[in-house]
Amino acid sequence: MIDVLIEDERWQALDLSALADKASTATLVHLAMDPETWEICVMACDDARIADLNAEFREKPTATNVLSWPSDERAAEQDGDHPAQPQGPDPELGDIAIAYDTCLRESDAANKPMRDHVTHLLVHGVLHLLGYDHIRDKDAALMEGLEVEILGKLGLSNPYCLD
Repeated sequence: MIDVLIEDERWQALDLSALADKASTATLVHLAMDPETWEICVMACDDARIADLNAEFREKPTATNVLSWPSDERAAEQDGDHPAQPQGPDPELGDIAIAYDTCLRESDAANKPMRDHVTHLLVHGVLHLLGYDHIRDKDAALMEGLEVEILGKLGLSNPYCLD
């Protein structure tokens, strides 16, 4: 169950609700989780709003592409281990914010369709909600590998390969 809050109307043209549903479903199914069991909220905003959120929660007063707030701490203790999967009864996995301006700049710079880039960032955000991270080297390799596998199943190219 995906709840999408559109704060910036430019997101309407991409049908962000469909992209969020597709990305989250693919991620959860890949990890053998039932997508119908879990809830995620996505806020579609602009650079100004995400910069405020980044400043408030990460003390980085700049825009970024995506932010995630897991409903619970799920990170693996050992670098490179899979986090423990969430267990009920609370179905909420957390919240994701995504910034239109930054996503557009990044997709243009990479010469990739915005829909593909946004799908990647939504997969990335859902993985963060599930406890995956990229701070430690082995965790980053695990998370990136999962992203590549999930995106491949969606017919999208590896976002980490330089063309």
